[in-house]
Amino acid sequence: MTLRLGTRGSALARTQSQWVADRVLAASGEPVELVVISTRGDRDQRSALARIGGKGLFTAELEAALRDRTIDSLVGKPLETLGPGSRVATGSLRRKVQLEAHVPGIAIEELRGNVDTRLRKLEERGLDGIVLAMAGLNRLGIARADVVPLAREIMIPAVGQGALAVQCRRGDDRVLERLRSIEDGPTRSAIDAERAFLATYGGGCNVPAAAHAWWEGSTLHMLACAEGPGGLRRFAGEGSEPQALGIAAARALVS
Repeated sequence: MTLRLGTRGSALARTQSQWVADRVLAASGEPVELVVISTRGDRDQRSALARIGGKGLFTAELEAALRDRTIDSLVGKPLETLGPGSRVATGSLRRKVQLEAHVPGIAIEELRGNVDTRLRKLEERGLDGIVLAMAGLNRLGIARADVVPLAREIMIPAVGQGALAVQCRRGDDRVLERLRSIEDGPTRSAIDAERAFLATYGGGCNVPAAAHAWWEGSTLHMLACAEGPGGLRRFAGEGSEPQALGIAAARALVS
């Protein structure tokens, strides 16, 4: 029996979904068909994400179809050459506040569209740079001389950035079994820590908060940041229990 996997229509979404499909096939022998679904976030390419954003902007239609059964990089000039008045574009408040904290006086412009569209706008608008997810560039096989990986200490990724999550209906044991066969345990627990941070801190697309967790041996490390009344606040800590570490990070940033 063929499984049907809903995906957004962008090249990155389809590439990542095909990656999942190939691994399900390899692990279980069960073929997976991709079903492209248009989301509100894909259809509205003019509005700033902070204005129209919210939980479900890019996922509501995918979740409805399911119910109904149907790390960052700077592209452009090197970061150390940027200064007051340099023009860098991003559609993310999280990236905006971290760039402003690192380069005072930088001019941040709005940027929407898929990866190819954003890269094209770099030249069309005469920008000094744009910020993209490094994982997306790597998965699309895009290699450019002007891609500069940003250290996580400078640009903490969004919660879950780079990880691929697959949703299925509650109680669908056959599909759950197939998905468990390709789950990566350390990645799952690191993402659990990041999600515990966001659930405790609160927020969505219009809240500039970020968290990144990773394992080194038996120790889980976390960097997190959020913008408050006094500016950008940061957290760095470690532990062994994902939920506890994520909650501790959120509480440190709101205290």
